Amino acid sequence: MGRSLALALSAQGLRVALLGPGGSAQLPRGEDVRAYALNATSVALLRELRVWEALPDDARTPVYDMCVHGDQPGAKLAFSAWQQGVRELAYIVDAAALEAQLDMALRFAPHVQRVQQPLPAALDAICEGRDSGSRAARGVQLERQPYGHRAIAARLLADRPHDGVARQWFRSPDVLALLPFDRPVQAASYGLVWSLPEARAQALLALDDAAFESALMEASEGQAGMLRLAGERQSWPLALSRAEPVSGEGWVLLGDAAHQVHPLAGQGLNLGLADVAALRDVLEARESWRPLGDERLLRRYARARALPNWAMGELTDALLRGFALEHPLPARLRNQGLSLVDRLGPVKRWLTARALGQ
Repeated sequence: MGRSLALALSAQGLRVALLGPGGSAQLPRGEDVRAYALNATSVALLRELRVWEALPDDARTPVYDMCVHGDQPGAKLAFSAWQQGVRELAYIVDAAALEAQLDMALRFAPHVQRVQQPLPAALDAICEGRDSGSRAARGVQLERQPYGHRAIAARLLADRPHDGVARQWFRSPDVLALLPFDRPVQAASYGLVWSLPEARAQALLALDDAAFESALMEASEGQAGMLRLAGERQSWPLALSRAEPVSGEGWVLLGDAAHQVHPLAGQGLNLGLADVAALRDVLEARESWRPLGDERLLRRYARARALPNWAMGELTDALLRGFALEHPLPARLRNQGLSLVDRLGPVKRWLTARALGQ
């Protein structure tokens, strides 16, 4: 978030001090296997920042179709770009490549200075992530609800092309996503995001590569072909969290410092980039006499982001909990619900539009 916001504010002619070297402190050291699902609104912002076109072609893979499977035979929900009237539903983007390109763009930003110590500023934009020390120092309350689940991420190779199709399985109690990707092999790779209860996740992480691949093949039902690991596995704990308040006199929270949602909908970075766009717009539209850190001004940002961030948190939480119920009746209802929505064109288009950021 910090890099994107620095570029956006620099474009307004504002002087920005970017604290620290950047990067994520939430994952183990080593290869970054994260893959972001970016909607049209996020891509538009990155285009404005002159970052999108500079990304390598194999670091951004279009998603043309998505198939969501339930935990009973025949229960599924399919989305397509063609039905939605767009070129693609989303892009899957290499996290390391995106961060590297943001760093490159910052070298040419005329008003951005990297610093290692905080400097006096009219506005402190806090984008440190979920464990933000600056947020805690301001006495901001963080409502955090651990799920007792852990996400496993990895890069996969497939024995057949992905054809731009994203696949997801909602089962009790795990959620498995295969995101089409062009790294390390063009048109035949996936980004894996597998959310499982802590004990099951740790058991899978303890398996050797061959045993893990066997478990993955069973879970994915062979829908994506034969899958094998292309590198190491990484993991992190999952939670729903909200900070309150997200702004005050001279400071504001963005991204994971303000909110964290379950990754099952792939909306985490999209919410953060929407925070960046909203704060940029609020600051650009401020009255000439009003300072950047004015508390009333920053409340406009807080109001603009309150409902979208709350709604996505509630939606992902409801989906996770609904599919975690193992009783036969909820299981039958949720699977019937998937098939019903699949047949209701207007409802499906509305849901797809929300995910696209339209």
